[in-house]
Amino acid sequence: MSLKSQYRITAGRLMDTLDNWDGLMNFRVRMIACGGTALTLLQLKESTKDIDFVIPDIREYQKLIKFLGKIGYREKPGGWAHTDDPLFLYQFWYGNRVFITDLLDSPLHEGKHVFIKEWRHIYLGVLNLLDLIITKVFRGTQVDMADCIRAFQGEKVDPQQLFARYVNTASYDLNPDQKMQYFKVFVGELASRDLVDPDFLDQVRAGS
Repeated sequence: MSLKSQYRITAGRLMDTLDNWDGLMNFRVRMIACGGTALTLLQLKESTKDIDFVIPDIREYQKLIKFLGKIGYREKPGGWAHTDDPLFLYQFWYGNRVFITDLLDSPLHEGKHVFIKEWRHIYLGVLNLLDLIITKVFRGTQVDMADCIRAFQGEKVDPQQLFARYVNTASYDLNPDQKMQYFKVFVGELASRDLVDPDFLDQVRAGS
């Protein structure tokens, strides 16, 4: 195993970690995976470098952060890491915000996440595929674009639904034109792989 691969976490290892957390908890928390973590749990990626969750309920988020501090996690640039395993970074958001994106709906609402597992204290889901793709396209990096192509290709995604939700989400951003440009690049990549038809690409480029 390469040094690089040692510091990527698989779905199995992540579930083991959450199992350990659950055994130490005395409160309930609903955790919705996002980013590469969601793709890993959906088996669309083999592993992920960082572990990303949104905790929609602020009170549950506050309890979780306090709990992590008690069991040896410390905040550092980029996230939270355990003192015994400092290269695995856990990142947490709360409310409707994921990375740099304000979601249109709470991830806890019906249809806005996919259920994965429920323990005694932890409820685990992953962000719905449309919002998952949107939050990664918003960041505009090559890695995020590649992940979004993988998600689009691996699951059934309605391009029109994605376009409509993306436009709506971007309208609330401080720089909607930039975010729409990212989407045009993304759809261009999809079209180059024959994952969407040319008419859809023309529609996106026309902005309607």
